[in-house]
Amino acid sequence: MCGICGIVSARVGYVPDAALVDRMRDLLVHRGPDGAGSHVGPGIGLGHRRLSIVDVSHGGQPMYSEDRRYVIVYNGEVFNHPILKPVLESQGARYRTNSDTETVLHLFERHGEAAVAQMRGMFAFAVWDASERRLVLGRDRFGVKPLYYLHQPDGTLVFASEIKAVLEAAARRPALNRSALPDFLANHAPSGDETLFAGVRRLPPGHTLTWRDGKIEIRRYWDLRFPPAA
Repeated sequence: MCGICGIVSARVGYVPDAALVDRMRDLLVHRGPDGAGSHVGPGIGLGHRRLSIVDVSHGGQPMYSEDRRYVIVYNGEVFNHPILKPVLESQGARYRTNSDTETVLHLFERHGEAAVAQMRGMFAFAVWDASERRLVLGRDRFGVKPLYYLHQPDGTLVFASEIKAVLEAAARRPALNRSALPDFLANHAPSGDETLFAGVRRLPPGHTLTWRDGKIEIRRYWDLRFPPAA
């Protein structure tokens, strides 16, 4: 299963509190009891709890590109990893593990945000580009893996696999999102990108979210389409 979380801010001189990142991460321990890791640097903090499935011995996260420009935390499985890996190796990628996480990392090195269009599977991820100071979040086509976020007024973005980890970093009391309550009562869960928590949103399936300089842009990279009726 695995759990991911993070904080990113454009505030000058800001470095996330490592203890806070670890608290967010460890609220997700039930999603990943096999391992834990964090990355904290200027403007960015990432956390990961791991359930070991693919490359049990060597797939620890956060995982870094060879030049350390990119760092990823990732939840899920890319089913076409065995197909993508030899293609990437033929393009010069040097694998240190057999993990599909590394395949996602190599895809981002070559294609940036467009990499997600080549991924077939169930996943949620965050990739930090230290050179461009840009964070990309992504979610699989059908939304099998969850991903929630809170974009604060000062541009800070908090995200996690579960809402309670987002609230841990929000520095404010949770409040009810009343606009989502009728949907919840009718359907047992809010639809779309709303949640029952004010300010906390769900990244829709088949979408990416790009954060840079405190601003976010959400793009749809895939949609389910049916052929016209005969």
